[in-house]
Parts: sequence; C-alpha cells; structure tokens
Amino acid sequence: MSYEMIAIFMFSTMMLMMLTGQRIFGAIGFVAAISAVLLWGTGGSDIPFAGAMKLMKWYPLLTLPMFIFMGYILSESKIADDLYKMFHVWMGPVNGGLAIGTILLMVLVSAMNGLSVAGMAIGATIALPELLKRGYDKIMVTGVIQAGSSLGILVPPSVVLVLYAMIARQPVGQLWLAGVIPGLMMAAMFIIYIVIRCKMNPKLGPVLPKEERNVSRAEKFRLLRAGILPVAIFATMMVPFVNGWTSLVESSAIGAMAAFVAAVLKGRMTKTVFENSVRQTLAISCMFMWIILAALGFGAVFDGLGAVRAIETLFTEQLGLSPWAILIIMQLSFILMGTFLDDTAMLVIVAPLYIPLVGELGFDLIWYGVLYTITTQIAYMTPPFGYNLFLMRAMAPPQIQLGDIYRSIVPFVLVMTLALALVMVFPDVALWLPDYVYGK
Repeated sequence: MSYEMIAIFMFSTMMLMMLTGQRIFGAIGFVAAISAVLLWGTGGSDIPFAGAMKLMKWYPLLTLPMFIFMGYILSESKIADDLYKMFHVWMGPVNGGLAIGTILLMVLVSAMNGLSVAGMAIGATIALPELLKRGYDKIMVTGVIQAGSSLGILVPPSVVLVLYAMIARQPVGQLWLAGVIPGLMMAAMFIIYIVIRCKMNPKLGPVLPKEERNVSRAEKFRLLRAGILPVAIFATMMVPFVNGWTSLVESSAIGAMAAFVAAVLKGRMTKTVFENSVRQTLAISCMFMWIILAALGFGAVFDGLGAVRAIETLFTEQLGLSPWAILIIMQLSFILMGTFLDDTAMLVIVAPLYIPLVGELGFDLIWYGVLYTITTQIAYMTPPFGYNLFLMRAMAPPQIQLGDIYRSIVPFVLVMTLALALVMVFPDVALWLPDYVYGK
C-alpha cells in the first residue's frame, strides 16, 4: 500500500471512530499507536512514549493550568458579575449601550479565562436576561452574546493558542501577542456594527429608563473600581511579561495568585469556590494534555510517512494551485468541519497535515495560528451545527428559538469574515506586536 493510501486510511479510520462517539484523544491516539506498530513493528511503540516525554518536558505547558485556574477563580467568585453591573450603569444611557457593554464584558472575560465556553456561560446567564428585560431586540442581542463569547479563543490568554503552539512548535508568548490586535479589532468592529444598527433603529437597543440612570456619583465610581479589578489583574500579569521582566510561566503564576488574592480580599474565597475552581482546572488541563499527546503521536506517524510532502506535490504540481489558493481551501475546510466539531478537535485532526504544509508554502506559522483561530470562531457560529449555536440554545431563555439564534449570527459572521480578510491581506495586524516585543 502506498504511503498516500495509508494516510487516507488513517484519516478515514479516525473520523469513523469519532462518529461512533469515542473521545477525541482516544480516537486519534488509538489510530496513531496502532498505525505506528503496524508500519514499523515493535519500534513503533516508542512513538506514543516519546510524545508523552516531550509533553512532560514542555515547560510552557505549565501556563495552561495557571490561566484556567485564574479564570475559574474570577468566574466562581462572581467578580465577573461586577463587570456587568459597571457596564450597566456607565453604558445604559446610550442607545445599544448595554449591548456595547456586553462586548466589552466578553473581552475582559476572555482575558480572564481563555475559553469561549466561559464567555458564553457568563453572557447567557448574566447579560442576556438583562438585555431582554430592558426591551433589546432578541435577535440582535443573541448574536452579540455568541460573537462576543467567540473572542475567548483569540484574546490572550487563549487556551486554544497554547494547544496550537504545542502542536506547531511555536512560542506561546508570540502567539498570544499576535492575537491581541486582531481580537481587539474584531471587538471594535462588533461595537461599530451595534452603534450603526441602533442609530438606524433606536428600538433595537433602547436607553435605560431614567429612574435606573439615577445612580449617585459615589456608586458609579464604586462600580468602576470593582470593574477595573479584573483589568488590574490582567495588567499585573501581562505588563512584566511584555517588558521582559518575567517569563510566560512566571506571569501565569502571578495572574493565578493575583486572582486568588483578589477573591480573598473581597471575601468571596469560600471552600466551594476553591474546590470548584480546582476541580474544573484539573479536568480541563488533563483533557488538553491527553489531546496534545494524541496529536503528537499522530503527527509523528504522518512525518514518518512523508504525507505532507505528497499533499504539497498534489496541490502545487499536479493541480497547479497557488499557495494562497491552498490556504483559502484550508480555511474553508475548517468552516466545514466546524459544523460538527469543536476547535480543539479540528486542530488536532488536521494539524499533522496543515501546519507543516503551511510552513512548506512559505507562510508564517504565528500568523497562521491567528488565521486558524479566527476561522474556527466563524465555524463556531456557522449553521447547521455550529458549536456556539447549540451552546446558546442550551443556555438561552425559552422565548429565544433556534430560528432566532440562526438569524442572529448572520451579520456577525460577515463582520468576522471581514476581519479574517483584513488579517490575511495585512499580516502585520497580527505580527506587528510580537515582532515589536520580541525585537525589543
């Protein structure tokens, strides 16, 4: 059997196993381990072992549990609730102000947690009921929650970019810095869209009633201080790292400790909060480590087969496609896979093939990491089976139907596609900040 056929057989077997409901890491790791043994005999059993050793020795992976713990401490201790109260008071007098505040809330939650699920949970449980109660258009605000929560996998500290860094063998710090400007740009584009829509039709986002706006100046500034706390924690963590005073791992430890101390000082560090945060941190960290291990094994088998070189020859020499055409086909395939897989599964399945191919085509792997992340954000919100669509359906109030959820995402998907195009056409949008920091 040719190596190309072996590669196709491995992919089809892995997809078949996943369709039977097997866990992602189990399906990928099983196919990798069995293929290695069948191809190279007992020596092939060293591949999973070597992957495990590489994983255990990868020092930057320590950032993963630190940032997840930080996010859960801030979420479980309800510090994120203070943020929304602040935006409610300060942005309420503006048409669409609470929707704009929700986007800003999502940016800050993303900077605290690094997971889109956390943003969705906070947005759907805290912001959405308040927006509906105050007469906001249900279709627009449903889209706002979904679009804002997707920023969690782009704005640092993104857990997904840690996974990409491990598989692509790229520095986590550079990837995080590369996600800052595109993430803020996308949030700004969402806000501009909301402002324009509410200016054209003020009924979509009415201002707060006058009695709710009558808040004393002292109360306003008290809420402002409470809302600034998560920003201060993020700054405490990132400023030393950006200035080169601390390593990435040291900064993640500072962030986790700062969040813990903040919860203690506010009197919210109960036994339940601490226990839930530790359990969730352990569960998610272990899940990601198993997935990374499986991906490393699968990628090692693919390297041994020379499948990447064969695919490159097929695209460039036999089909005559340009590097940009191949890149666009890759992004479209992510959107297609996003109809039935989450971002982690997509990355692990195609990483052994796509990431080396991107390097062979002459593209920057840091820049491609941002492209991948934005594309998976779009895939999360693409019908019929986008991941975010069903998360929203599970968390939304009964008056929001599945049809409302599908209609709500159309303008935001268009905005995200425009953002993706801007990053593709102007790579410096993603690369300027890491080049500046690491060049300095």
